[in-house]
Amino acid sequence: MNKHIIALLALSCLSFNAIAEDAQLQKNHPYRYVVVKGDTLWGISGKFLKNPWQWPKIWKMNRAEIKNPHWIYPGDVIVLDTSSKDPQFRLLHETTTLEPGIREEPLENEAIRTIAPNVIGPFLSQPLLIENGKLDNAPRIIAGQENRVVLSPGTRVYINDIKEGDGAHWNIYRPGEQLVDPDSKEVLGTEAIYLGDVNIARYGAPATGDIVRAKEEIFTKDRLVVSPDEFKNNFIPHAPDTEINGRILRIYGGVAEGGPNTVVSINRGKNDGLEEGHVLEISRYGRVIKDPEIKDSKNANVQLPNERIGLLMIFRTFDKVSYGLIMSATDAVYTLDAVHTP
Repeated sequence: MNKHIIALLALSCLSFNAIAEDAQLQKNHPYRYVVVKGDTLWGISGKFLKNPWQWPKIWKMNRAEIKNPHWIYPGDVIVLDTSSKDPQFRLLHETTTLEPGIREEPLENEAIRTIAPNVIGPFLSQPLLIENGKLDNAPRIIAGQENRVVLSPGTRVYINDIKEGDGAHWNIYRPGEQLVDPDSKEVLGTEAIYLGDVNIARYGAPATGDIVRAKEEIFTKDRLVVSPDEFKNNFIPHAPDTEINGRILRIYGGVAEGGPNTVVSINRGKNDGLEEGHVLEISRYGRVIKDPEIKDSKNANVQLPNERIGLLMIFRTFDKVSYGLIMSATDAVYTLDAVHTP
């Protein structure tokens, strides 16, 4: 069974000077890299570039291509060609010939991802943030089978009202804590506590459903949100086009401080121009001190400069809040640390 190259795509053609200005190459960068299973786009970018989020600049991607990235598969070869005056980056795709006239193309679900999907999977499949007031009028569980108090997988439940066409698969939630902007004190939304999943067996008022998954104990009065069909789980890392300045609201995973592969939420979202794949710099938020030699208390306060401590990539956005993954950090990351356009 022979393998052969079916496409040779020149993704960009840049002079070394242009590369130095826009996206600096790593000192010991490879000239050829074979993609292997388990690779991530961020990791591959880091082999070539000092700043992995500048990958689209090297590949000359436009905004449409950033939103709908090229697929890269295990076995593909990324080449830095310096044989001509201007270095070129090329992507060599490979497919397998099964018999004359028939070729086996790689499946989309085999494509490498920007970041490891197991890290952010739960944050992609659950709404996480409920816009203010939205959960109040959501369908709710009004009774369980045989008057059970705690509802578990396999239990039939009754829901106040779900009409045919509203959806067959629903997530079960309970209101959690409010997310409050640390600067404006505005309530940005309520984080919902994900409890499990229910499939609708009969529509109506009341409707009938069967619990198919339970992460925590489920009770009557818990609310239902229709399960989305699909979430975007792959994107190209890139810097925002505009200046973004925000703060870290919360750190997840049961830890007090964040580091690489830690999920955090920030107080900026779609309304501020954020989108999936945006990379933000994390800085230690400069605290305010009093200058010891200034006696006038009104003029003694001095805010220290922010100090860069890491990078964050956004993977899910809501109107006023976004969720991101810490990609790198030179120090512990805490709530209220600053995030901004790199």
